[in-house]
Amino acid sequence: MTDTERFLSTQTTQAIAAALLGKQLRLQTTTGALTAWITETEAYLGAADAGAHAYKNHQTARNQALWQPAGTIYIYQMRTWYLLNIVTQAAGVPECVLIRGVEPAVGMTQMQQRRPVPVANLTNGPGKLTQALGLDRRLNGQPLQLATLSLDLHHDRHPQRVVTTPRIGIVNKGEWTTAPLRFFVAGNPFVSKLPRRAIDHKHHGWITS
Repeated sequence: MTDTERFLSTQTTQAIAAALLGKQLRLQTTTGALTAWITETEAYLGAADAGAHAYKNHQTARNQALWQPAGTIYIYQMRTWYLLNIVTQAAGVPECVLIRGVEPAVGMTQMQQRRPVPVANLTNGPGKLTQALGLDRRLNGQPLQLATLSLDLHHDRHPQRVVTTPRIGIVNKGEWTTAPLRFFVAGNPFVSKLPRRAIDHKHHGWITS
């Protein structure tokens, strides 16, 4: 079992969503690796979760990746955007974490070539970050691996404070609309819908030595 498989398969999906904050996402490209620290996540809890694609174990060609083992990449398209998720539990348990925001570390120039906007608007949302990284459905259903997309669990940063809120865009789903399943680094500018007054411009919400 790899470090990533162990990290993903030995915790609840909610715990994984929080623990992923500060972990480094690494995408290998033909011109080198692009890396970014995860700043915002949402947990989706499978068959019981009215806000999840796998609610009531509903399976389609689109969401088959959710039933694969922990560490499987699940990318789906919503309107013009692609959204990146990581399956978190054993095969047959369709739970995942949506990566909602990342802070660029290496490869900022390449990211801005793919998404030519100011840095403040580059990766502060789930569709924005996949556009900046150049991700689409080609990796859907594939495992996290160094040759393509992976998690670096050893070169991480640590949030000063983690904020927990309801997920964004989950409406009319009863208790699941308000369930506290969204996690983000307090003060980080690469978090979706974060007011400017809440941004920590000096440290971006990370603990510094």
